[in-house]
Amino acid sequence: MATLRMSIAAAFCLALNLQFAGPLCAQVPHEPTQDPLAGFEVFEAKGCIKCHAVNGMGGTVGPDLGRIPRRRSFYELAANMWNHLPQMGEAMERLGIQRPQLNAEEAADLIGFLFTLDYFDAPGDVSAGKHLFTEKKCFACHRVGDYGGEVGPGLDHLGQYGSPILVAAAMWNHSVPMASEMEARNIERPTFEGTELTDLIAYLESAAPQPLQGPLYVLPGRAESGRVIFVEKRCNQCHAVQGVGEQMASDLADQGRQWGLTEFAAAMWNKAPEIAKAAEKAQMPFPQLGAVEMADLVAYLYSIRYFVEPGDPEAGRQRLRDKGCLGCHSLEGAGGNYASDFIEVSGMESPEAAFATLWNHAVLMEAAPEAEGTQWPVLSPEEMADIAAYLQELQESR
Repeated sequence: MATLRMSIAAAFCLALNLQFAGPLCAQVPHEPTQDPLAGFEVFEAKGCIKCHAVNGMGGTVGPDLGRIPRRRSFYELAANMWNHLPQMGEAMERLGIQRPQLNAEEAADLIGFLFTLDYFDAPGDVSAGKHLFTEKKCFACHRVGDYGGEVGPGLDHLGQYGSPILVAAAMWNHSVPMASEMEARNIERPTFEGTELTDLIAYLESAAPQPLQGPLYVLPGRAESGRVIFVEKRCNQCHAVQGVGEQMASDLADQGRQWGLTEFAAAMWNKAPEIAKAAEKAQMPFPQLGAVEMADLVAYLYSIRYFVEPGDPEAGRQRLRDKGCLGCHSLEGAGGNYASDFIEVSGMESPEAAFATLWNHAVLMEAAPEAEGTQWPVLSPEEMADIAAYLQELQESR
């Protein structure tokens, strides 16, 4: 357990700078302050780690939460946790583990922890990267060790940079002159998919003449700084984010999932020729990015999907009826009388607080006489967002 604590804590000490740039929609009037490292402490203290692993370290009763197949928003994670409650309760009772309660801060930190789990890239495959160095024709211009050309700079020193994002930034800034050189030499410009860029960088790192001395800086990025860079570099002249900005290219909040560090760098590299042409047409310089700037930009684009579902309070009111909540609760005097009227429930001033209230309420729901023989109300992310929005509206109207 000590090894697990040291491994995850070390990673998420670096994640503390990944603060969420907000507010991101009208429904979220507060500044999100999720602390991923504190979220790991909650994950451990509440006993989650006894059933769930994180990248192979932890329990095996439930799924490994570090290997979720796709990145998820706040409400996707919240809905999944809610839907998991009956099975979780049964497993915890069987194992003699007390059902955990969450306050608003703990809920915020825990979901922030789960949200950022795959922000950092998994280690690349050195062998695959070595193969890609030849397959992508990198060797035609660049040398690694004794292998390759000398048109461009040697690449075996890049491993000493200590961070994939530094390599990615160097590639981005070099992309325009590289494209011209490859065109002149009749070499097809390579693109990268999936983990290919991660694997290639792993190979370059492995070929470094000597190991990096000193600490390794992963440069997680600062989302708020990335938002400023997005405007300063005039990315918004072509791209919108959640409908704000020009529509010449895709809305970067509508990609279906968040960008990871190197994944985003690969997407930028693939689009560099189009970006260069658009910049030339608009008489703008091709944007150069330092490593820190690229890390901040990635952090911003990663964070914008945290509260991607805005939530509709009026729809949330109807969902409380549809999900059978008024069998026990009343709403402005109408409905059940076993539990309190929703208008009287307090402590739901934020999405995190609303979720914590629902989570803690689950034990009472399961014990209610009316619950016997009834089906657990499963919620989609949109339904969770709507209900949270309505509960927040009730809180604000009191």
